[in-house]
Amino acid sequence: MSEREQSPRAGSTSADVVIVGTGHGGAQAAIALRQRGHEGSIMLIGRETAPPYERPPLSKEYLAGDKSFDRIMIRPKSFWADKGIELRLGAGVIAIDPRAHTLTLSDDATIGYRKLIWAGGADPRRLGVPGASFKRIFYVRDKRDADAMIRALEAGARRAVVIGGGYIGLEATAVLRGLDCEVTVVEMQDRLLPRVAGRDLASFYEAQHRERGVDFRLGTEVAQIVGEDGAVGGVTLGDGETLPCDMVVVGIGIVPAVAPLIAAGAAGSNGVDVDVYCRTTLDDIYAIGDCAAHANPFADSAVLRLESVQNAHDMANTAARAIMGEKEPYHALPWFWSNQYDLKLQTAGLNVGYDATVLRGDPADRRFTVVYLREGRPIAFDCVNMMKDYVQGRKMLEKGPERVDIELLADTDIQLKELI
Repeated sequence: MSEREQSPRAGSTSADVVIVGTGHGGAQAAIALRQRGHEGSIMLIGRETAPPYERPPLSKEYLAGDKSFDRIMIRPKSFWADKGIELRLGAGVIAIDPRAHTLTLSDDATIGYRKLIWAGGADPRRLGVPGASFKRIFYVRDKRDADAMIRALEAGARRAVVIGGGYIGLEATAVLRGLDCEVTVVEMQDRLLPRVAGRDLASFYEAQHRERGVDFRLGTEVAQIVGEDGAVGGVTLGDGETLPCDMVVVGIGIVPAVAPLIAAGAAGSNGVDVDVYCRTTLDDIYAIGDCAAHANPFADSAVLRLESVQNAHDMANTAARAIMGEKEPYHALPWFWSNQYDLKLQTAGLNVGYDATVLRGDPADRRFTVVYLREGRPIAFDCVNMMKDYVQGRKMLEKGPERVDIELLADTDIQLKELI
């Protein structure tokens, strides 16, 4: 019996393909299955009560009020019913029985599956300091948290401390400054963007935020959150300084949401391990997106997780093809973006293991590209308001890393496509 012909196992309710997670990865997996002619039943299970929606705008356009929820929905609500995709919302998976091919949900329901795609994503890493349970501490990971943040702003909150100098924290900072809030960013490392970007880019963004009135405490840890009557009133730092505030935004990383998979026997330490077809070590179970650790061909086959829409989308397509018997290894160039003020950052590739950088353009002009190299070969591009560099840089990386003349690479009069 082929993969497509196997019958679903028993359960109080069952579906041919069950997809856990209603973010980009889960939604795209369901869409891709239908696009590729899958005629069996599909069920999307999500902890949230809202239909699938885009997460990146939560810290940008949605928070700023520039986009309504309808405009960040991945598809209109009617789409799912029209395509015969069942949405089971408001319940998470608490256990998996891989032998019986069943899931147990938080509402005690049992769901049977023939194939399972785990697109559970990740949960925000929580503060572990005294006072972390106070009201008006926000993580901006889901719509509920973003909505609560919007309500706090509408109620008059105007002094914010942002904990974490990564993209989520800086994007929220840019929006809050646009809403005339006072903002102080606290980062435990000695610079911004310590995990994802080089010092040239980090210094540029710090300067841009400072020009707009943002204050910073770098190389500083949070000791506790203080307040009265359960509401936040300030953030006390390791050196004893207390930053008064009436709201706190936390962006200190995420924790892969894979506990039921690991408990069921799936291999994984940082997330859940998958092969080139996004299969876990458990039969008939795939994993995609933020939680899936894979050997990435654009990082010298290093095993890593990618927290991006691109990765979720492309892994969803890979898993859908595999389920349909059209196995094609995952091989997609990673790309990312971040919008802060009028600065559009577009990143192509992964700078894992870079040993040199080249600067194309002048950061003072607010249009430049940082090229990351390893052994003389470009492996990633950070492009600030440089669309052509981004497009041509992607093509260069997709073609394969080759040695380039450093002087030519730094010359903005020479387009990157001329170096391919």
